Amino acid sequence: MNKIPNRKAICDVLLKEAETDKDIVVLCSDSRGSASLAPFADAYPEQFVEMGIAEQDLVSVSAGLAHCGKKAFAASPACFLSTRSYEQCKIDVAYSNTNVKLIGISGGISYGALGMSHHSAQDIAAMSAIPNMRVYLPSDRFQTAKLVEALLKDEKPAYIRVGRNPVEDIYTEDNCPFEMDKATVLTEGTDAAIIACGEMVRPALEAAKLLEKDGIHATVLDMYCVKPLDKEAIVKAASNAKVVVTAEEHAPFGGLGSMVSQVVGAECPRKVLNIALPDAPVVSGTSQEVFDYYGMNAEGIAKAVKDALK
Repeated sequence: MNKIPNRKAICDVLLKEAETDKDIVVLCSDSRGSASLAPFADAYPEQFVEMGIAEQDLVSVSAGLAHCGKKAFAASPACFLSTRSYEQCKIDVAYSNTNVKLIGISGGISYGALGMSHHSAQDIAAMSAIPNMRVYLPSDRFQTAKLVEALLKDEKPAYIRVGRNPVEDIYTEDNCPFEMDKATVLTEGTDAAIIACGEMVRPALEAAKLLEKDGIHATVLDMYCVKPLDKEAIVKAASNAKVVVTAEEHAPFGGLGSMVSQVVGAECPRKVLNIALPDAPVVSGTSQEVFDYYGMNAEGIAKAVKDALK
């Protein structure tokens, strides 16, 4: 069982790269602990800025540093980064096209029992609606590391959402195929296409294994790149399948499911079902308990595929 959360993978990459790249700066909003960035602050205090509980200032100062040539990584709980500082993300980062990487930690329902005030079930829709803003939801620690390494090589804005808890590995250190802004094909089949992002990729992959036992063959796409969306991969998977099922830790509106539906509807019409959080405050519990309650697990995804094929 993996015990390393994706947020630590981000810190590990930044620690390594900051040895030789002094333009890397990390900013936190009283969140260095929950972001797993305390080791970076300890190792490179001159490249770390603690903003305190001031998410709007966090984003604006990050943009200012980027304008001075720095590579700014701003980490804050996704629930606040994508709402309280939304205007700053829109204007100071995206509209100004600054080299700021916004790291939304404890995304989705990671905060569990803290409830709707601490959940970020709207961030995919909100951030994707901003011109110039890219949106990424890596599925495991190895893909997260590859993503951060790639983001360090460009100077464009991006929003990266990661969960709070460790997730089961999908890839390995030696086998983690990664191409920037291209979905990763995990399995291939001609009955259904399952397209997932973030923490939903693991149950999507497990669902495909369950379906295989019943003679149903599914393609599984790891759509870590929600924006820009890999439309080519979606069209190819959907064209070769009878139905399409999407899975996301997000509200049912404006997220991955909506985007995939637009592409499939325009390019290769198929039935599309979206597995997502409800349009309501979710029940309290751990992430897994909430996923199980709403059928956002392997069994629920497999059932959705079977229902769609009827």
